[in-house]
Amino acid sequence: MSFVFVALGGALGAVARYSISLIPVKTQFPILTLVTNILGAILIGFIVGITDKRSDVSPNMVLYWKTGVCGGFTTFSTFSLEAYKLLENKAYALEGVYVALSVCCCIFGIFLGKKLATIM
Repeated sequence: MSFVFVALGGALGAVARYSISLIPVKTQFPILTLVTNILGAILIGFIVGITDKRSDVSPNMVLYWKTGVCGGFTTFSTFSLEAYKLLENKAYALEGVYVALSVCCCIFGIFLGKKLATIM
C-alpha cells in the first residue's frame, strides 16, 4: 500500500512541476527550476516540521507528501542538466550564481518550512 501513496503523491508533484514549467519566462537563467526547487525545499521542511511535533501523522501521509509529492516536484536532475548547459555555453557567471542560489536558497527553504510548521 505504501507504493500507492508514493505513486499518487509523485503524480501530483510531477503535474505541479510541469505546470510551473509552462509559465512563460524569457531568460537564459533557469529561474523556474530554481523556484521549483526552493518551493520543494520549503514544502519538505514544512512536512518534516509537522511530523517532528505531531505523532498522529500517518506514515502513509508522510510517504505521500515527502517521498511522493516532493520527489515528483523537485527537479534536481533538471537543475544539474541546466547547470551543465550553462557551463557548456560558457556562461560561467550565470552557472555559478545558479548553483549557489539553488543550494543556499533550498537549504534556507528547509529552515523556513520547519519554522512555518512550528506556527501551525
